[in-house]
Parts: sequence; C-alpha cells; structure tokens
Amino acid sequence: MTTLKVSDGLVKDDHLVVGLVSTNTKGGIAIEAGDLAMDTKALVASLIEMGATGKVDEVTKMPGGPTRILVFTGLGAKSNAYSHESLRRAAGAASRSLAGNIGATFALPTRDIAGVSAVAEGAAIGAYVFNEFRGSTKNDHKVALKSANIYTNLSGKAEAKDAIKRAGIIAKYTHLVRDLVNTPPSHLTPDSFTKKLTASFKSAGGLKAGLKVTIWDEKQLKSQGFGGIIGVGQGSANPPRLMHISYTPKAKKTKRYAFVGKGITFDTGGLNLKAGLGMEAMKSDMSGAAAVCAATLAIAELGLPVAIECWAPLAENMPSDTATRPSDIITIFGGKTVEVLNPDAEGRLVLADALVKAQESKNKIDGIIDVATLTGAQVIALGTRTSAVMTNNQSFSDSFIAASKETGEQFWPMPLPIELRASLDSPVADLANIGDKNGGMLVAGLFLKDFVSDDLPWLHLDIAGPAYNEGKAHGYTPVGGTGVSMRSLVRLVEQA
Repeated sequence: MTTLKVSDGLVKDDHLVVGLVSTNTKGGIAIEAGDLAMDTKALVASLIEMGATGKVDEVTKMPGGPTRILVFTGLGAKSNAYSHESLRRAAGAASRSLAGNIGATFALPTRDIAGVSAVAEGAAIGAYVFNEFRGSTKNDHKVALKSANIYTNLSGKAEAKDAIKRAGIIAKYTHLVRDLVNTPPSHLTPDSFTKKLTASFKSAGGLKAGLKVTIWDEKQLKSQGFGGIIGVGQGSANPPRLMHISYTPKAKKTKRYAFVGKGITFDTGGLNLKAGLGMEAMKSDMSGAAAVCAATLAIAELGLPVAIECWAPLAENMPSDTATRPSDIITIFGGKTVEVLNPDAEGRLVLADALVKAQESKNKIDGIIDVATLTGAQVIALGTRTSAVMTNNQSFSDSFIAASKETGEQFWPMPLPIELRASLDSPVADLANIGDKNGGMLVAGLFLKDFVSDDLPWLHLDIAGPAYNEGKAHGYTPVGGTGVSMRSLVRLVEQA
C-alpha cells in the first residue's frame, strides 16, 4: 500500500511529477506544476523535441531538474481550473508508470483541499499491482510505488492532512475490491470470500469500530428458505454463503442504508453453459459483493455517522447433475416463486434473496442499493466505462449520481419501463427469471424491483462492463478488477 504524505518543502524524492498541457498554439505545450516554482522554458523546448503533447494518459519522463527524474503527466487542454477527475486521472497515470520506485513528489495544479484530495486519491489508487499468484517470475515484476508526497501550499492546514488520510483509506479499499476480483476462482470460493473479508474486517477496526459479521452456511440457507442462493449454488462442490456486515456508528440518530452485492465467485452459466471464449473474465462476477463489503469497511474506518447493513449473497454457478435445470421453480426468501428459464440469469436470483432479507431489518432503512455485474446488455447499452443506475425514487438516484460525479465514476440513469414487466410473467410461477431480450438490462432491473417495497428508496447499479477492464490500463484504472462503485457508495454516505 502506497504511503501518502503532504508537504510544501524541499523536494527530496527521486521523481517529481508535474502536469503537462496542450495550449492554443499549434503543437504548443505548457507545464503545470501547481505551487512548485520551476524554470520551465528549457524543459518545454526539450519536451517538444521529444514529441510530448500533454494529452490525457500521456506520461513523459526525462532526467534533470530538482530531482533525478522529471515525470510529466498529461492533463489535456490548458485550463484555469482543472477538474478534480482530471487531476485524479493524471496522478493515477503517473503513479502507474512509477511502479518499482520508492518515492515521488506530485506537484499538480491543486486550487483547494478537494484538489489535493483528488491528486492523493489518484496517486494512491493508481499505484496498484497484483502479483500474488506469480511464482518463479515474481521478482521480474515491479511492485507498486511505495510513497507519494503531495506538494501544496495548503500542506499546513489540518484539512489537507485529513484529505490525505481519507485518500489512503479510499485507496486501501479500492485495492481490496481489485484484489478480490483478480483472485482466481480456484482461490476465491464463497467460503474463502467470507474468510478474506473477515480478515479485512479486523483491519477496519472490527467490533471497536462498530462492525459485526454474520455468515450463513448452506445448511442454514436451505433451512431458512433462501431458494435463490441455494438454487444457484447447488450445482457446485463449493457451497454457497450469505455474508452480512453491519456497521453501527456511535451517533444515535443516524440514517441507515442497506447495500446488497452480487457475489457469484465464478459463473459458467450453469446448465446454460457460456461460450468458452471470454469465460475467464467470469471470475469478476462477484465484483458487486466485493464493492459493497469494501465500502462498508471504508465507511466504518472513516467513522461516518451513517449505519450500514451490507449483504453479500455468494455462490458459484456450475453445471453438474445437481445444478438447477431450465424450467425448475425455486422459492425466493419471503415466498415468491420464480421459474428459472435460464440458469445463466443467476445473479438476480441471489440478489432477490438478499434484497428481501435486507428489508427484514429491525431498524428502519432509509434506502437500499444493490450492485451487480448483472447483464451483458449493460455493456451493449453503455459500454465498458459507464455503469447504469435504475431506481424507484428519483431523488435517491439524483443524490447517487451527484456523488458519482464527485468521485469521477461514470454512472448513467436508465428507465424501468412498465410495459417490459409483462415479459417476466410465468404461466406456472409468480414470475420468470428472464423476459424480453430487447432491453435486457431494464428487464433485469424490473425483476429486482419486484422484490423491493415500493415505498423504500432503491437503486440498482449494473456495473457489468466497468467492473473488469479487459482493455488497456488508463488513468488510475489497471487491467483487471477496477473497484468501480465502491468510492461512489462511500461518497453518497459522506453526503448523507
């Protein structure tokens, strides 16, 4: 984990990171070093000769200056006020490029504490590598940047130190989500997921921080009627689990949110077997569960005065002689029956169990949010960097989208057209688990809506594409697990 510091003194690190921007002049560039005074004329001339442009995600290195290596990270077009997300991404791109190094000072154009926080967050989140399962080649791969010093004239303010501390916590739990998503299914089963989270629970402060963990095993799930989780998990040798993490702050009068995350530790499609090409990415089908659990721990470590009830329904969807068959009928917790027309539409089944269970809370819930890599239709509709938001409460959705804009995570509101609900009708059960293929993302949202009380504000976040980056690394986002939605959930709670 990268150590974060803040200062405005002598630059001592071997690497100095500054911004580079394009200007209105044809081929023109300029250096943006924030509060750090630099003689830039000669440097700009050298950078132009090297072909540097200042475009986003471009990182250019050269020797010299006040440190051994100068690192120029692209901020895009020159501006009087760079967005916090631009700073976050530029810092992240630089820290990714500095893997294998001990320390770097980041001098970027921060105008306020929020800008300092963005640079610190980007530097720490971007400093991520996943080498846990490398063997004989492990020493050939670089470790993440060990230390990042944020240079700013605001360093003496208590708010700056608080921002650095918060950024470290946010990065810690973003990396936890990524680690869980990147862990192969041979090492991440429903049971081992709960064990890994229990270890993180202790590092977040455990009982002293107001946290409590409860885990249901397969026998308890079956005896208590969790038909969705059992139905999905019964084809696997690795039995399902339901994990509940509660956070109760010391403040007496607080809001209370419920988080529910899809936790399919590997999804073969069951008896509706997926095509082999690309199936390896299905280790990421527990991204929602990882995000909501990590967000809850981050909220506890930050000591935020909002109570959280977090639910992670965990199962492995495998084909076998005990797997759920197309046309089987299962009973969701609470009594509704579902005709399983497609065992590969399994995420909504485990979520239905957990959504109903979450609403049994003896304490009043002010809002419930489920997070899931739910549909391929999400990727078709919104691509691989923008997640979907569906809701039964516009105000709640607006609050979340406002929070996501602050974090830089891209979410877009999608409708739940009532006319599509009829496609989920079943001739033999209360509803079917699939409906019209057209608008499949919306149909999945409508299925989940059936299990949420109309008067309870609810959000459904479909993160299918953005949860796992199969393309090139960019900004603070690596290849593999991204950790998407965790930061926005924390920010929503901070705003509440």
